[in-house]
Amino acid sequence: MDGGQPSAELASEAAAPALGIPGRSVMAPLRAVVRLRRRVRLLRKRRLLTPGAGLDPGRPASRGDPDQPQIFTFDSPAELSLRTPRKKRRRSRVVLYPETSRKCRPRAESRSRAQRCLLLLVAIVGFQVLNAIENLDDNAQRYDLDGLEKVLQRAVFGQPAAVGRIVALLRDYLSTHMHSRPLLLALHGPSGVGKSHVGRLLARHFRAVLEDGELVLQYHVRHHCPEPRAALACREELARRVAAVVAQAEVEEKTPFVVLDEVELMPPALLDELHGFLQPQRARPFHNAVYVLLSSAGGAEITRFVLQNASRALPVPRPLRPGGPAHGSRAEEELSAGLRALLAREHPLWQAAAVVPFLLLDKRDVVSCFRDEMAAEGFFPEQARAELLAEQLSYYRVAGREFAVTGCKQVVAKVNLL
Repeated sequence: MDGGQPSAELASEAAAPALGIPGRSVMAPLRAVVRLRRRVRLLRKRRLLTPGAGLDPGRPASRGDPDQPQIFTFDSPAELSLRTPRKKRRRSRVVLYPETSRKCRPRAESRSRAQRCLLLLVAIVGFQVLNAIENLDDNAQRYDLDGLEKVLQRAVFGQPAAVGRIVALLRDYLSTHMHSRPLLLALHGPSGVGKSHVGRLLARHFRAVLEDGELVLQYHVRHHCPEPRAALACREELARRVAAVVAQAEVEEKTPFVVLDEVELMPPALLDELHGFLQPQRARPFHNAVYVLLSSAGGAEITRFVLQNASRALPVPRPLRPGGPAHGSRAEEELSAGLRALLAREHPLWQAAAVVPFLLLDKRDVVSCFRDEMAAEGFFPEQARAELLAEQLSYYRVAGREFAVTGCKQVVAKVNLL
């Protein structure tokens, strides 16, 4: 069949001119088709043969052979053998458990003992914290410091900064019962600004809340230790009375209060005895006590400070946190620090004291003192009459403001003349 093809090609070339068709334009495509057909047959024979398998070259390979391709490709058998077969992906099956099945839990014997100890430790710490918080609330409520603050703000005129600092220091100290050192409050200021009045209000309040007058000691230097008496005898008496109050407070688990007025008149022996109460080597009951010192020492320094800062008002100190110590203005803190340094030169007692300065009273504060005293004596607190009485006092006049020289010292005498 292949041998007859050239003759057919020659015959077609010879017949092409007779039909009026150019021979080259018809025979060229036919030759290309014939060559392509031969090449396809040759490639099919090569694909069907398996090299090195010992098969008959004229016999095609079986369809069941996995090494033979099932589709037509232009790759050689050697290239096909070098290809890595694809791995079939295995689908992961979702394991579903029945809802009625019970989960296997560890037995009680297999649990760690450290876990039990940890739970016990957490419970103990939580109980201690809760107990400490309750103790803080109980101690603060026992002394009714909120009521004390209201009383001081209503009865003490012209000293909002001093009242706020006193209440804040007491609140911070009385929140707990056990202390490492006593609280020493030193109230300093000129005459007539309300120091002794605050001392009386503090003694009256704590006698009422402690329900025991023996836990509050008021000591007046002029009354308990006049000049003719020996300072050594006064020192022994003060030590005995303070020891008795502290011992009684330790039995009742309360904080005693010792108010000492006119401390500037105390002899050095009494100051040494007070300083000994603050030492850490003293017995533990002496550490749980509040000492309030009322003194006019440093009054000249406070007067000079007020007159120099008359053009601006000092803000009322406010605690940074509930129950924390109050922080006033920077000028007031500098005044307290300077006053403490000045007093420490006379005696080291004031180095450990919380100094609270009482400033000069304005004229309107003196008028309030007159009205309060008139109401206490049974007179109608008329504003015009109180202002008339206040005009009889002497004042410092600075920057358009008037500060009483003697404060409310002469108010009682003036009202008694009515």
